[in-house]
Amino acid sequence: MRSLTRAGLLSIALFGIGFGVTACQSDKDIDITKLGFESESAEMLYNQGLANMKAGNMVEASRKFDSIERQNPFTEWGRKALVMSTFAKYRMGRNDDAIATGNRYLNQYPRSQDSAYVQYLVGLSYSKQVADVTQDQKAANNTISAMTKVVNDYPDSEYVEDAQAKIRFARDQLAGKEMQIGRYYLERKEYLAAIQRFRVVVEQYSNTNQVEEALARLTETYYRMGIVEEAQTAAAVLGRNYPDSQWYDDSYKLLQSGGVQPRENKGSWISRAGAKLIGA
Repeated sequence: MRSLTRAGLLSIALFGIGFGVTACQSDKDIDITKLGFESESAEMLYNQGLANMKAGNMVEASRKFDSIERQNPFTEWGRKALVMSTFAKYRMGRNDDAIATGNRYLNQYPRSQDSAYVQYLVGLSYSKQVADVTQDQKAANNTISAMTKVVNDYPDSEYVEDAQAKIRFARDQLAGKEMQIGRYYLERKEYLAAIQRFRVVVEQYSNTNQVEEALARLTETYYRMGIVEEAQTAAAVLGRNYPDSQWYDDSYKLLQSGGVQPRENKGSWISRAGAKLIGA
């Protein structure tokens, strides 16, 4: 069915053709775009949406796909439109909308052929919202949760490799947040609070880029507190896993300035955690 032009629809609205409009209605009461969409078949709207996407008009594409899903819920065209609507909103940077649309799809079609892709899009939308470590890291946690579902629920999908990369990125952000707070406490000589944060990094985020600094900060913090044996252990674990690290060089010099060297105490929690590090 040929689509009506905006001018054509306005003429219909003004003259009340089809008994759908009364003489007392003004043109502002008529949703012209909606009338136009409703005059088209789901298939035609879908193809128009694809054409809009190809032309780079994501806004119009999203409107087409949303109209299909609204007019044809729980149909095959409605299902396909939800997938494309999620993608279009993600591409436009409307991440919250993409997440909401994607989750609606997953609730309605949890085992469909496109579920892996939509779950991946949800994860990407969360990943785009991850903020600097100085800010709240809720989006990083949501990224991990969404991408873990990709890995666990769709292990044979083509999205697993990138999902794992996004998980590593999000975990590094969470570790970075712990480090940022730990450094804050260390600067204010709140040593026990600082150690708690650095310990979280070593024990829970051992495969992130933050662990080297965490061990160096533990060396520094314990040394400042006068708990030299733990400082030596932290430095020893750092040196064993990252011997060429600048953090190890700095830690070694710090201990040497006090007449001691790195030496691992196997009974320390640091030693036990160090056995699980990526460099172990």
